[in-house]
Amino acid sequence: MSKYPETYAAWQSDPMSFWAKAGQQIDWFTPATSVFNAESGVYGRWFDGATCNTCYNCVDRHVDAGHGERLAVVYDSPVTDTVQRFTYSELQQQVSALAFVLRSLGVTKGDRVVIYMPMVPQAIFAMLACARLGAVHSVVFGGFAPQELATRIDDAAPKAIISASCGIEPGRLIAYKPLLDEAITLSSHKPDACVILQRDTLTCDLTAGRDYDYGHTVAAAITAGEGTECVPVLATDPLYILYTSGTTGQPKGVVRDNGGHMVALKWTMENHYDVKPAEVFWAASDVGWVVGHSYICYGPLLHGAATLVYEGKPVGTPDAGAFWRVIQDHDVVAMFTAPTAFRAIKKEDPSGALIADYDLSKFRTLFLAGERSDPATIEWAQAKLDRPVIDHWWQTETGWAMSGNPVGLGAFPVKLGSPGKPMPGYDIQVLDDAGHAVPPGTLGNIVCKLPLPPSGFPTLWNAPDRFISSYMAEYPGYYATSDSGIIDEDGYVFIMARTDDIINVAGHRLSTGAIEEVIASHPDIAECAVVGKADPLKGQMPLGFFVTNDGAGLDAAELEADLIKLVRSKIGAVAAFKCALEVKRLPKTRSGKVLRGTVQKIADGEAFKMPAAIDDPAILDEMSDALRARNLIG
Repeated sequence: MSKYPETYAAWQSDPMSFWAKAGQQIDWFTPATSVFNAESGVYGRWFDGATCNTCYNCVDRHVDAGHGERLAVVYDSPVTDTVQRFTYSELQQQVSALAFVLRSLGVTKGDRVVIYMPMVPQAIFAMLACARLGAVHSVVFGGFAPQELATRIDDAAPKAIISASCGIEPGRLIAYKPLLDEAITLSSHKPDACVILQRDTLTCDLTAGRDYDYGHTVAAAITAGEGTECVPVLATDPLYILYTSGTTGQPKGVVRDNGGHMVALKWTMENHYDVKPAEVFWAASDVGWVVGHSYICYGPLLHGAATLVYEGKPVGTPDAGAFWRVIQDHDVVAMFTAPTAFRAIKKEDPSGALIADYDLSKFRTLFLAGERSDPATIEWAQAKLDRPVIDHWWQTETGWAMSGNPVGLGAFPVKLGSPGKPMPGYDIQVLDDAGHAVPPGTLGNIVCKLPLPPSGFPTLWNAPDRFISSYMAEYPGYYATSDSGIIDEDGYVFIMARTDDIINVAGHRLSTGAIEEVIASHPDIAECAVVGKADPLKGQMPLGFFVTNDGAGLDAAELEADLIKLVRSKIGAVAAFKCALEVKRLPKTRSGKVLRGTVQKIADGEAFKMPAAIDDPAILDEMSDALRARNLIG
C-alpha cells in the first residue's frame, strides 16, 4: 500500500512540522529562527534565519562522513567517445579549485556568474563552485543566440562568465566563443572576466586581459593545493537565477533560494524517485533547464547519489538504443527524461527491438516530465520496458514536482494521461476564469494555494512587480500556473494544455492536449501537435500536425481521414477537427517542448520572433511550406 495518503495528510495537518522534519536531512551552520516566516516576502519564507551552504551539503559533507571514494559524477559523451567518473573527493577538489580561481578574479558572496556551457562535467563544477562562494549562478543554455545571452547578461550583471570553446552535437560543432563575444559586445554590462574551457574538438582564441583558460587555471590551483572554504549564506539568500521565457519577450529571472531548495530536493530523492545514496540517477536533460539544475546537479548530490551528465541524444548517437546503452553501462536505477525523447525512440524503433540488446536489470523506474505525456507514449514505454513509467508535472518556478506518483512512498495506480496527485506542500485547485472552484472533472485554470512549499520561487530577479502581476494577481491567494486542466473525483491531476492553448471553437472551450491525445493513440503516429487557427466563422479551428512512425502503413491522405474520424468519435463533432497535416518533424525547444505558439502564429499569418531555445530554425520553414501547400496560412 502506498504511504502517499498518510504522508499528504501529515503535511496538510501540520506543514511546519512536516518541513521541519525534512529539514533535519540538511546540515545547517546555524538553525532557522522559524521554519516558516509568514511575514517575510510576498507569501512567506522558509527556514528564515538559518545559515547554510549548498555546495557543502552536495559535496563536503559526504567527504567528511567518510564517503569520499563514493561515485559522484559520471560523464558519458558519445559525441566525443568519452567516459569520465569523479568520486566525491575528486569532485571536492575540482569544485574548490575552480572556486579559488573565481575568487582570485574578484567573485565574492552575492556576485552573479553566468554559466554558458555544453553538457560537460565542468558545467556541474561551475554551479557548485558558485554555490561554494555564496555567488549566484545563472546558467544559460549553451549555444543560445547572442542577443538572448546579452539580455540575460544585462539583467543578471555578472562579475564573471564561465563558458567553453564549443558545443558538440551529432553532425555539427557550435563555436560558443564567437557567440559569447558578440553577446558581450551587445550587452551594456561588461563582465570583469571570462573563464573558458578549451575543448580539443575546437579551441578558441582568448581575449587578453579578460579571458582565462579554465583547464590551466584550475590545474594550477590543484597543483598548488589551493581551494576555498564553503561560505555561509542565509537560507533565504539566492542560489541561482534561471531565466524562463516571458510573454513580453523579456525573459523572467526565476530566483531560487538556498535552504528551502535543499530541503525539498533532498526529500524528493528518497520519497519521490526512490533512489538510495550511492545509486546512479540519470536526468537526461540539460543544465540550462530547471531539470538540469534540480536533478542533474543538486538533487542527486544532496542525497549522496551519483549523477549522470550525458552529452548525446536519445537517437542518432548512434541509434535509438543510446539510452539503454547508458543505463546498462552505468548501472542507472532511475531515469528522468522528457516524453519527446521517448517519442523519438518510438519513431525509430517502434517495436522496441533494441532494448533486448542491453542489460537493464538494475533499472527500476522511468520518470517523464517537461511536457504533457500522452497515454500512447506511456503505454509504449510500459510495454517495452516492463517497468513503472511515472509521469509528473512541475515548472521552473517550483523547482520540483507539483504532482506525481511518489515511488519511494509506494506508488499508487497510474491513470494514463495524469501526472499523478498533488505532492506534499502543494494545495492544487481548479478555478474558473472568475476565480471560483469548479466541480471534479471540469476543465479550468490550475492554481496552487499559497504559500508555495520549500524551493518555490520567492520572486523574479530585479522584477518584484512583474512577479506579482505574472503569478499572484489574477487569483489572489494563489499561484497561477498558466496551465489548464482538471482534477478528477479521485484526486488525480490532468494537465491538458497551457492556458494559451485552450481554443474556443464556436463558444466551446477545447483543450488542444485532449485532441493530441486522441491523434497520438493512432498506431501510425509518432508524435503530433494541435494549435488553434483563427477562423472567421467559429473564432478558432483546431489544426493538427503529425509525424509518422517509421514503416507506417497509411499515406498522408488516408491518415488524415483516419484521424478526423478518430477525433470525431472520441471528442465529438464539437471539436470541428477537419485538417491534419503530415510533417517530417515538429519545431521544438532544445528541452523538447513543441513550439505550438509559434506554429499558430505562422498558420494565422502573424509576425513572430524566432524562439531563442528552438532546436532547429529550419523546421519553421518546413511548417510554413506544409501550410502553404494546403493554402492554410492567414
